[in-house]
Amino acid sequence: MKYLLKKIPRLLLFMVIALILMMIASAIYVKIQLPSVELLKDIRLQVPLRIYTSDGKLIAEFGEKRRIPVYLNEIPPQLINAILATEDQRFYSHPGIDIPGLGRAALQLVRTGDKAQGGSTITMQVARNFFLSNQKTFLRKFNEILLALKIERQLSKEKILELYLNKIYLGNRAYGVGTAAQVYYGKPIAKLNLAQLAMIAGLPKAPSTRNPLANPEAAIERRNHVLKRMYDEGFITREALLQASNATITAQYHGAEALVEAPYVAEMIRQALYNQFEEDAYTNGYQVYTTIDSELQETANKALRTTLLNYEDRHGYRGPLTHVQISDDTNTQDLLSEVLAQPIIQDFYPAAIMATTEKSAVALIHNGECIEIPWSGLSWAKPQLKNRKYGKSPQQTSDILRIGDIVLIHQENDQSWRLTQYPDVEGALVSLEPNDGAIVALVGGFDYSKSHFNRITQATRQPGSSFKPLIYAAALNKGLTLATLINDAPVVLDDPSLENVWRPQNDSRMFYGLTRLRTGLTRSRNIVSIRLLENIGIPYTIDFISRFGFNPNDLPRSLSLALGSLSISPLDLTAAFSVFANGGYKVEPYLINQITNDEDEVLLQTNAKTACTDCNEADLKADITLEQYAPRIVNRQVAYLMTLALKDAIKSGTGRPALALKRNDIAGKTGTTNDQKDAWFVGFNGDLVTTTWMGYDQPQSLGEYSVTTALPMWMNFMQTALAGKVENSLIQPPGLISVRIDPTTGLLARHDQKDSIFETFRREYAPINQSSRDNYYQNADESKKSTSGIEYLF
Repeated sequence: MKYLLKKIPRLLLFMVIALILMMIASAIYVKIQLPSVELLKDIRLQVPLRIYTSDGKLIAEFGEKRRIPVYLNEIPPQLINAILATEDQRFYSHPGIDIPGLGRAALQLVRTGDKAQGGSTITMQVARNFFLSNQKTFLRKFNEILLALKIERQLSKEKILELYLNKIYLGNRAYGVGTAAQVYYGKPIAKLNLAQLAMIAGLPKAPSTRNPLANPEAAIERRNHVLKRMYDEGFITREALLQASNATITAQYHGAEALVEAPYVAEMIRQALYNQFEEDAYTNGYQVYTTIDSELQETANKALRTTLLNYEDRHGYRGPLTHVQISDDTNTQDLLSEVLAQPIIQDFYPAAIMATTEKSAVALIHNGECIEIPWSGLSWAKPQLKNRKYGKSPQQTSDILRIGDIVLIHQENDQSWRLTQYPDVEGALVSLEPNDGAIVALVGGFDYSKSHFNRITQATRQPGSSFKPLIYAAALNKGLTLATLINDAPVVLDDPSLENVWRPQNDSRMFYGLTRLRTGLTRSRNIVSIRLLENIGIPYTIDFISRFGFNPNDLPRSLSLALGSLSISPLDLTAAFSVFANGGYKVEPYLINQITNDEDEVLLQTNAKTACTDCNEADLKADITLEQYAPRIVNRQVAYLMTLALKDAIKSGTGRPALALKRNDIAGKTGTTNDQKDAWFVGFNGDLVTTTWMGYDQPQSLGEYSVTTALPMWMNFMQTALAGKVENSLIQPPGLISVRIDPTTGLLARHDQKDSIFETFRREYAPINQSSRDNYYQNADESKKSTSGIEYLF
């Protein structure tokens, strides 16, 4: 026994030494496994993707974590003092770990067996937040301690504190104090008062459950504790303590508020960056500055919605969303609350009709308020019938509504309420600058929350007559003129692609005989376009149109091409018309102007190739393309002549309502497809090319032409977009001459002819023969002989 007692001290010593050696070995092993602190010297915080207009207004933000990184010198000293007073009083004196704090945590563990977090310094929290999990284990705590010591040896105290203040989670998706200031108070961190700074400093302990939005009472208690600690540490005076402690809560949620509504644009940008960077797109702090003009975008939104809603009004009321039997029982009230709590979209409020009079209705809305809908907001609601037709105008409220109807209402500019409905019809609008392709406004549909389908880029529809200018441009390029005569006479086409022979007609169902090209385009004569295409040849025309960016394999090799029988997106058609607007250059539409990182370093700058508006005459004659300019695809004279003809389409043709804009620099073309399934208007001046489209996603007749659908949308937009701008038209290029012609024959007018008109020609194609009506009738007779009233072109 004595022998064993003598051995115990040695045995204990051996065990202590072995334990120390094991701990040293473990520490060395763990240290080897620890991540390199060098990563913290160039750490990239997870910052969301933000998308802005060209004038710096937020369109959208993508990413789970909201973060606004700030440097330490940008953070108010009071906030730093508040954090130190509550989180780590000895931060500037300890080596990364707080021995007394760890000792207290160890005693708590011995007494209670609770492994609750304790003794963590700011440095240890940096180690955990950047490198470790939140799992409460001894190994994690051991790693945390070693990492903290390692961090302290390699980073300054200021850098450690800056990392902590930018990384820490502070509730409501806010990471870092800069973001918390914006989320809770809607201000930069530097503009917060003491009470607000103390509130933020109190969040790290329980950011989800004790923030001022989730639990105001607990948040005030925590804030006042922070203020007391600041007073105890000598950071604030007693007067400041009392004043801040008595301050009421001013916090409310401030989301990443989009200042400009452009969700289709935002999705296009998001998808482009995700394709390039995948998930890093949402965390690397990319800031994308688009070409979108904030004012023009809002104008486009309004123009599209107004036009679609006006169309819906013209075609009648489809009836209530649903009907609820109104009573005082609890189930009915719960049902009403549920129905009225549906999301408010585009300022359309769900409402329950609670009472009606002869000429008004009382409706209950989501906030429990009862509002009155006057007769002026009801009288439009003729019942919608089949095939876009409508019934008789209502004479009293009971013709439209009954108690218990769940309807949609919205508030007019004069604050009165109006019955409304979501449009079934859809629309799209895109506008770009023709000299470089910058997209300044884009709306892909009535409401993005209802449909993410972007009708500007994803929808391909037949353009109808709005495609005809490309056929006419091909003809002018081949040597025909705006005075060339085409016979507008019946034609029958034996097209192998069709089951039956095709007998195309003009919209008027009439034929007009020999017609000048300018008139054929201005009046949108179908037969003229078909005969023109047959004249210049389909292969040549397809080759010419391909210059505009269209895939020749997608173009129908039949005369139906003359009537726009291909499928095309609004963006592609807009880009095509920009060639006429800029004098013959093919610019590429683009949305991204610049991409920067969260430190405003430029990562990408778009240098779009532009139209050569100031090329000298030698360049023009050589028809060259300089490297910094977009490629020339159309002779400048041809582009100018097409612009003249398309101006005529507004002055005296199908686009005549646009004369209301009272501008001489606008040109454009309507387009309505068979059965009025698609309505288009493409119009431009030297500043903007804008395309509008209306139709149903599942094609069906609109029951109207483009002149009452797409054209009003275009006018609503362009009236504001061009307001106050000087007129901007193409300057007439060299090589063109203007001569007086006989409008009937297209030949030179006689010197005494009173009905002569001026026409512009490329010099080499100007008429040289003088007109005589005998020649005209002879040509007309020959035309009749060649067609015999009906001509088979195949």
